Amino acid sequence: MPTAPQHPPLHDTVRAVTDRIRARSAATRTAYLQRIDAAVRDNAVERAQLGCTNLAHGYAAAPAGDKIWLRQQRAPNIAIVSSYNDMLSAHQPLAAYPDWIKQAAREVGATAQFAGGVPAMCDGVTQGQPGMELSLFSRDVIAMATAVALSHNMFDATLCLGVCDKIVPGLLIGALSFGHLPTIFVPAGPMGTGQSNEDKAKVRQRHAAGELDDAALLAAEEKSYHGPGTCTFYGTANSNQMLMEIMGLHLPGTAFVSPGTALREALTRASAQRVAQLTRQGPQYTPVGQVVDERAVVNGIVGLLATGGSTNHTLHLVAMARAAGIVINWDDFDALSSVVPLLARVYPNGSADVNAFQAAGGMALVIRELLDAGLLHPDVRTVAGPEGLRHYTRQPVLQNGTLTWVEAPAHSGDPSIIATVQAPFSPDGGLKLLQGNLGRAVIKVSAVKPAHRVVEAPALVVHNQQALHEAYQRGELNRDVVTVVIGQGPRANGMPELHALTPLLTNLQDQGFKVALVTDGRMSGASGKVPAAIHVTPEVLAGGPLGKLRTGDLVRLDAEAGTLQALVPEVEWADRTELALDVSDAHVGVGRELFGGLRQMVSGAEQGAMTFGGTEQSEA
Repeated sequence: MPTAPQHPPLHDTVRAVTDRIRARSAATRTAYLQRIDAAVRDNAVERAQLGCTNLAHGYAAAPAGDKIWLRQQRAPNIAIVSSYNDMLSAHQPLAAYPDWIKQAAREVGATAQFAGGVPAMCDGVTQGQPGMELSLFSRDVIAMATAVALSHNMFDATLCLGVCDKIVPGLLIGALSFGHLPTIFVPAGPMGTGQSNEDKAKVRQRHAAGELDDAALLAAEEKSYHGPGTCTFYGTANSNQMLMEIMGLHLPGTAFVSPGTALREALTRASAQRVAQLTRQGPQYTPVGQVVDERAVVNGIVGLLATGGSTNHTLHLVAMARAAGIVINWDDFDALSSVVPLLARVYPNGSADVNAFQAAGGMALVIRELLDAGLLHPDVRTVAGPEGLRHYTRQPVLQNGTLTWVEAPAHSGDPSIIATVQAPFSPDGGLKLLQGNLGRAVIKVSAVKPAHRVVEAPALVVHNQQALHEAYQRGELNRDVVTVVIGQGPRANGMPELHALTPLLTNLQDQGFKVALVTDGRMSGASGKVPAAIHVTPEVLAGGPLGKLRTGDLVRLDAEAGTLQALVPEVEWADRTELALDVSDAHVGVGRELFGGLRQMVSGAEQGAMTFGGTEQSEA
């Protein structure tokens, strides 16, 4: 018999954080597992519980051959839930997937039906526009749409087709509400490499400085975003794919295989056949609610830190975990960041894109490094099988047209992109918790040089991005300054991303000024060289102390010590009241009036900016 893989001892901090999360989550996790256990019925397949009228409705439009299988109520039926649309490059390749999936399912005696579509919006299109204020809430809308798609009780497993910022978190939250169903995620993969990310950033900086016109900027952007697939920088979309891989929800090596390739199609077909094997009709029943446990969540945080992933997951991963009854907070991110080394340099933390990362060894190499250092839980359930996370140290290849997996290369194909645990790019994960009299915030310092990690300067307080742009154009920022953008939290305006500010703040830093950003809004995975204290919680509209700050107050942001402090005498600070915010302009137009209820019930950023789960979950 084959011997079980040997693993080094788990790192003490990883074990301690996991134990802390497990203890914190005991009641909610138990309740969740009881709920999914109760959903497992004695019927051979889910649809067997339906009455004849219900069942006839459920396959009325199915092909005749599929109707035979569906009528017999023995073979598994797979739900396809997709974020396909043909406007967005990341989702356009998904158009071909349903036909591939249905054909592959039939080859193993299963059926598949397109259960439902979910909305997919792009922060790249809506950046700086009013529509961006729907973006964060679209995650929970996607979760609800996923639940609607699965609500027909016709399905024994789920394939979630999606890629980008809110789509994958929303799909997983929705799938976890049907946690008794096996679920595999199936992405589209990154577009081909275009203009380098460094060149793109320089063009944006020059445009912000008024040195280039809109035509020149558009020409440069078209070279960067030029075909089907995900944007190639390591922002939230590609951080999503990393998470699905390291949490065991992809087939191994699925994350960064480009669309339009034979391997991409083979992995999609294999995902359909594999999820059929994981149903209750097979010997390897693997419900998604048991795959996503405390260990998998910790593995996700470790992967985020080791690769320099998106700060958006200090919200999304919290919400995804919460959907499985697991309670995490920023203390957990901070503790793990202190021991998890940075192993990847992918833009904005380096010059390479995700295609170069994949060529250098990709996730298989990173996961092996982390496993061998005891920084990941190896003994997790995954969709790949009983070897746990060790499956994910292998890469998919086509050999004579047949899909198989081979071990990751022994060494990085490019040590400037993927490093080793023994010689990392940084000894820590570069994501830190900041605390002080302005609240709690997170900061990503992976791309911030040590010389810029401590800024003490007068504050300039504004209420929106446009006001900061106008101050920049007037030359009012040509000095040491802590720019403070308030009224950008989830309750105020849906917490839009503010990374359109990056070029102008980078220009100021390049001119030799000490510059930082403090905000109760988001910056996402595109945050870069300028220190940014983001997601400040509580947000100003919820009475957060950031609302006490006034222009001219001295602020100290210290990413090394983990502090965010208004240097105002304590007595004066205690006597101050929060600024009154008028955010009514952010509540109407481009559909924003439809989201009023979500704004009222949303939790704080550290609680996942969730609109589901009620007060008990929001305040936990």
